Amino acid sequence: MIRRLLILCAVFSLSGIAPASAHLLAGERGSMAAGFAHPLFGLDHILVMVAVGLWAYRIGGRAVWAVPCSFVAMMSIGFAFALAGGALPYVEPVILASVVTLGLLIAFAVRLPVASSALVVGAFAVFHGYAHGAEIGNAGAAAYAGGFAVATVLLHVGGVGLGFGVAKLQRQGDWLARSMGAGTAVAGIVLLLA
Repeated sequence: MIRRLLILCAVFSLSGIAPASAHLLAGERGSMAAGFAHPLFGLDHILVMVAVGLWAYRIGGRAVWAVPCSFVAMMSIGFAFALAGGALPYVEPVILASVVTLGLLIAFAVRLPVASSALVVGAFAVFHGYAHGAEIGNAGAAAYAGGFAVATVLLHVGGVGLGFGVAKLQRQGDWLARSMGAGTAVAGIVLLLA
């Protein structure tokens, strides 16, 4: 089991190595494939999406589905806001702050009520969605949005699955989950300072 978790962590880590892979060629923008690829090739996106799923699992109950659903819904609103020409300040710093914050929430085993948890991830999701929308023209916006929504859901499911796998380790699982949260927060700080 630990071997599988390490392999999963390695895959997520390596997928963020390719520089600027999330930003495809201009001719590829607007496609579902480009939207799907965007969150999968940005380390900040991967860390947040997986952390949302892991945190939701750690909270338990309805949070397992409500927290990720809040992220996807609010991300879609942020995307639409960007396409409508809205202005949102501090997008990149808030995205990186979301990495740090979600990592710390996991590291300190914070369990907020479901509505509060959904509000926290939803607020950050608006900025993630806005970033997606700011990087695309009007052509093919629906396909692009569908692509990044599907990738986001899959990363959330990966985070929930990671939480489930870690929980099977019982006492070591809590330590491992907290360590992953701390690692996520540190990665966010490194990205912020880079």
